[in-house]
Amino acid sequence: MEVDIVVIGGGPAGLAAALSAYEKGITDVVIIERDFELGGILPQCIHDGFGNFIFGEMLTGPEYAQRYIDGVEKTDIHVKLNTMVLDIDSEKRITAVNPEDGLIQMEAKAIILAMGCRERTRAQILIPGDRPSGIYTAGVAQRFINMEGLMPGKKVVILGSGDVGLIMARRFTLEGADVEGVYEILPHPGGLTRNVVQCLQDYNIPLHLSHTIINIKGKKRVEGVTVAKVDSQWKPIKGTERVIPCDTVILSVGLIPENELSQKAHVQIDSRTSGPVVDECMETSIPGIFACGNVVHVHDLVDDVSEAADTAGKGAADYVTGKREKRTIPITVTNGRNVAYVVPQTIGGKKVDDVTFYLRVKRIEKNVKVVGSSNGKEIYTKKERIVKPPEMVKIHLSSDELRNIKNELLIEVNP
Repeated sequence: MEVDIVVIGGGPAGLAAALSAYEKGITDVVIIERDFELGGILPQCIHDGFGNFIFGEMLTGPEYAQRYIDGVEKTDIHVKLNTMVLDIDSEKRITAVNPEDGLIQMEAKAIILAMGCRERTRAQILIPGDRPSGIYTAGVAQRFINMEGLMPGKKVVILGSGDVGLIMARRFTLEGADVEGVYEILPHPGGLTRNVVQCLQDYNIPLHLSHTIINIKGKKRVEGVTVAKVDSQWKPIKGTERVIPCDTVILSVGLIPENELSQKAHVQIDSRTSGPVVDECMETSIPGIFACGNVVHVHDLVDDVSEAADTAGKGAADYVTGKREKRTIPITVTNGRNVAYVVPQTIGGKKVDDVTFYLRVKRIEKNVKVVGSSNGKEIYTKKERIVKPPEMVKIHLSSDELRNIKNELLIEVNP
């Protein structure tokens, strides 16, 4: 089966990318989704806060997803649900399986990777103690309450202050549970400031920074946890231990881009983001394979996911129609002072329009400038009142500014 563009993943990134490619004139587009419905994680995110930038209004997760699903249904884009992709290779051959068709093999002119991300579990952060029931990731607990109508517990301790964990602290409280507190190993919150305020402070839920769980106790069900303060090396400080009775532990300890398929296709992975290295059109190191959304790096806002996916869809469409002219040697985007990573990591096109760069800082700083320079010459400056690791910084370079770049673009955050 030959297809122009195959999009792997039917969440917000995959939907936006497929629509973007279709609107650019590619009508032979297939979305492959392993779940029974489109929308990705959004159907279980029943709180509002989505779509303010894309649609100009505050939507719930299901409402935001439905806008894109409705758009797909108005097109000839083919959707394969309940379909698991088993393998892809650098020649853009795809092997998938589902109950209806059995084994499926496709050859695509372009592939867009939009598999999203997954949560870290207890096994990945090595919490000592017993192995009782009652330990859930924040996303699983969210699905239980919001979609399955099941209450995971009544007395809750949350480890990690990622955005989903903060949102679930509020959700448990609204459902009548007692949230004893949120414990964060870092000296600063892991989620957006607005979620700290709206989900914790507004509900008098305490946030304990520089703390972690050092033991879980329970035979069949969680009975309690031991928490302790940590030093600058994240080691528990002796004498600060405290036992907290609870029946549920919620883990909100980070997200990991889903890149097993990317690695099978030998796509270059950036160790700083755990996602593919991409250029300004979201094309990876393998020509014709594009990536977007949380599979590239974990975003704060779904609006940014959709924006990057729109870019990927247009890039894939141009690749299929042969309209992409690429540089012999791409421009490298380099991290400078107080920059943990920047996406995209390269600029590969000969003719480049405006480009949005997404970056995260290593540490909190106030009254700084985000500076872009090339060969020692400053070409871009943006002032920021405060920058924080949990909150992505976006900068937009115009085509005129990009023309001043020689071989390398250095992005840094300076006092």
